[in-house]
Amino acid sequence: MKHKPSYWQEFTKGILKENPVLVALLGMCPVLGVTAFVVNGVGMGLAAAAVLIASNLVVSLLRNLIPPQVRIPCFIVVIATFVTIIEMVLEAFLPVLYEALGVFVPLIVVNCVILGRAEAFASKNKPLRAVLDGVGSGIGFTLALLLLSLVREIIGQGTILGPDPETVIHLFGADFEPMILFAQPAGAFIALGLLLAVVNSVYKRFNIK
Repeated sequence: MKHKPSYWQEFTKGILKENPVLVALLGMCPVLGVTAFVVNGVGMGLAAAAVLIASNLVVSLLRNLIPPQVRIPCFIVVIATFVTIIEMVLEAFLPVLYEALGVFVPLIVVNCVILGRAEAFASKNKPLRAVLDGVGSGIGFTLALLLLSLVREIIGQGTILGPDPETVIHLFGADFEPMILFAQPAGAFIALGLLLAVVNSVYKRFNIK
């Protein structure tokens, strides 16, 4: 009889072994679209993580009640409900971040990371495991966006915590000339490729698989 992974393994797998971005290459739309600044990248990561955790819990609770023939539409309705809640919260309490993320907030509904975890895991496991899976995958997704946005903002802008003039920190002197390419959409692909190369090297070095 095959033993189920421990709760700790369920939690950590989405951070390292099965990281949605750095290993599975899922959810590339927001990864490439909002990571020009660290604040935006982390904000999107946390918003998606909140939806992922909540939808995993609800899908797991309803897994025996949803007919197999309509499971995907039902999952999308659940996810869309939480996306709407997150969207309203951001608009009410963090309007600057809401404006910066723009269309990428409602697009969380079709984020394949969230729908994939609902279909592949939450619909087949009990609530606690589903929540741990969601938390781990959400942390992994957010960390990936944080790493990519750090690379892009530091190299492409020479700053951290921009673009708000009240929080921005200029890391280099007046003579620094940022590589503007990294702040542009094309630079996101280059930065992601470099990040994936570094991560793959680290994984091989420490035998993470």
